[in-house]
Amino acid sequence: MLCPSCRCEDSRVVDSRVVEGGIAIRRRRECLQCLTRFTTMERSVLLVTKRNGVTEEFSREKVIKGVKQACQGRDVSDDDLKLLAHEVEQSVRADYGSQVNAHDIGLAILPPLRRLDEVAYLRFASVYKSFSSSEDFEAEIALLRRQHQGNAPSSGS
Repeated sequence: MLCPSCRCEDSRVVDSRVVEGGIAIRRRRECLQCLTRFTTMERSVLLVTKRNGVTEEFSREKVIKGVKQACQGRDVSDDDLKLLAHEVEQSVRADYGSQVNAHDIGLAILPPLRRLDEVAYLRFASVYKSFSSSEDFEAEIALLRRQHQGNAPSSGS
């Protein structure tokens, strides 16, 4: 690692901390020549393979941008969207490792978006799952209702 002050290649690590939910390491270093301290970040890369075969780095901003359109007019904050994007990234890393298909990212968006806002979920799902008729919406709404019934607390004994 080059010292930003004297360009010396020799430095020692003074401190290391895991940051950004475990996907990056922040290191404090000290140059062995001029004793300047500086910080470096090491981040694991998550690659996304798009439908056309092109591979690019995962972008939380792209997740937020796509979901934000579905949330337009809904009571969903920017912080909610940032948390959703973080959750999606963590889920994808856990399930797929360092490389994932773009389609799988879309699938990973659906559950946290459904928990965040069901209307936004339906909007996103309608595009992502290519709904072509009102029957597609009705089927998805029926699925949501069944899930609600399955999660409802039972009464009685």
